[in-house]
Amino acid sequence: MDSCHDYVLIGAGSAGCTLAAELARLRPDRSVLVLEAGGSDRHPFVRIPAAFSRAFQTRLDWNLYTASQPALDGRRLYWPRGKSLGGSSSINAMIYQRGHGADYDDWAARGAEGWNWDQVEPHFRATEGNQHPPDPSHGTTGALRVRDQPDPHPLSRAMIAAFAERGVLPSADLNNGNPRGAALNQVTLRGSRRWSAADAFLRPAMEQGTVQVQPRASVKRVVIERGRAVGVEWRGRWGGQHLAHARREVILCAGAVHSPTLLMLSGVGPAEHLRELGIPVLASLPGVGENLQDHLVVGAIAAVRAPGTLGEALTLRGALRYLLRGRGPLASNVAEVCAFAGEDDAGLPAWQFHGAPGYFKNHGLGRETTPAISLGPVLLRPRSVGRIRLSSAELSAPPEIDPRYGSDPRDLDSLVAGIRLARRVLAAPALAPWHPEEVLPGLACAEDDLDALRAHVRATGETLYHPVGTCRMGAAADPGAVLDPQLRVRGVAGLRVVDASVMPVIPRGNTHAPTVMLAHRAARMIADA
Repeated sequence: MDSCHDYVLIGAGSAGCTLAAELARLRPDRSVLVLEAGGSDRHPFVRIPAAFSRAFQTRLDWNLYTASQPALDGRRLYWPRGKSLGGSSSINAMIYQRGHGADYDDWAARGAEGWNWDQVEPHFRATEGNQHPPDPSHGTTGALRVRDQPDPHPLSRAMIAAFAERGVLPSADLNNGNPRGAALNQVTLRGSRRWSAADAFLRPAMEQGTVQVQPRASVKRVVIERGRAVGVEWRGRWGGQHLAHARREVILCAGAVHSPTLLMLSGVGPAEHLRELGIPVLASLPGVGENLQDHLVVGAIAAVRAPGTLGEALTLRGALRYLLRGRGPLASNVAEVCAFAGEDDAGLPAWQFHGAPGYFKNHGLGRETTPAISLGPVLLRPRSVGRIRLSSAELSAPPEIDPRYGSDPRDLDSLVAGIRLARRVLAAPALAPWHPEEVLPGLACAEDDLDALRAHVRATGETLYHPVGTCRMGAAADPGAVLDPQLRVRGVAGLRVVDASVMPVIPRGNTHAPTVMLAHRAARMIADA
């Protein structure tokens, strides 16, 4: 079955949903098709905020693993990535973070002309529908619903007071372009349920008939003829080969793992690697799959004496509170607290701390009911950089993901310093009424035993789900840049990439809101082309 459209988008995640809807709004005379590998997002694990980790390793998840990481005790780390309408915005922790304004100025300085803070900030405002804006710099009419926590636990507020006692003062707004201090996270919820990119952007466009979506579409390759992308080959759920012709452009929105993977399967990427796999080289771009960056997090956990923590979320009482009133632990996004602290070489925050009124370990895959608080420092600007490679020329073969966590030992040293501050916060007087008793790293690990703390980081460090950079944009003279600042693939006409893979460097914060911003800005570039 063949079809023809003006634009063919691959991926219905944060970027694809935003881009499809905005393209349809800007150019209602042009047709948009979105091919999505996953299926429906209609599932309780998607809708209920605190249940997001229950979606991991289900049909809603690509269920990826990294290569063995030598600096992390040789472990292969689990990487959840969303596989449904909404993509990872349907299984994330719903945190709304813009990042630091200096991040985007850095993008521009590295050759991504036009992507500095002053030029991207209006797109954050345009997409943001903030119910409780801290100041006028926030948008209130955008489609992406943003609100305060519906029912934060008292422990979360106590954690903010504990940070203040350790010198990290409360913040009135962590999204003003200069985030510092501690606060409750704002979250992408409508009422007390998740508001994903599919809810905000794609579903309204589908209902209006301006965007066509094909779920369970496994893309085989981008079809490139005489140096131009002319369509996409894909396979349906029940087999059969299909071709979606693109009159204007093919746009990859498949994320930092799958966008470079699809480029390489289509013959665009490092020539030697493609030849080794028997893939004809249509465009030699050595930067495809390189520059992989991610946020690594390590946790401190303390048992507490407190009712109503996340360990009670799946009890009958917790379920009734949520169903009847939209409150209680099931209404929590888990990571209720955020703090930007420390200072890196640029004089900007070194760590982002995520705090939860519950026992959160190993991605929440266990069923730990111990009343606890968890506090994890995240290394905001890792020096360690990895890459994505194909493991096979077969579509069904998972890619080789090698973040090379800790390959620069300074990253591990910074996380050791972060975990030391986390332990001090958990032991602060503001939390004393809950009688915290450290579980991890554990009291056997002395405060000044740096070797033991380093071993804790190596044994327990995990992804915070923010891979970026593998199809980075840059200046024409930059041989490693895959895209120009208009997100066009070098050497292939009619082909762009619009997702977190285009980011030259990782933002200091969560990546959902920056990806939405990026796609919203890209829509105008594409519509005007």
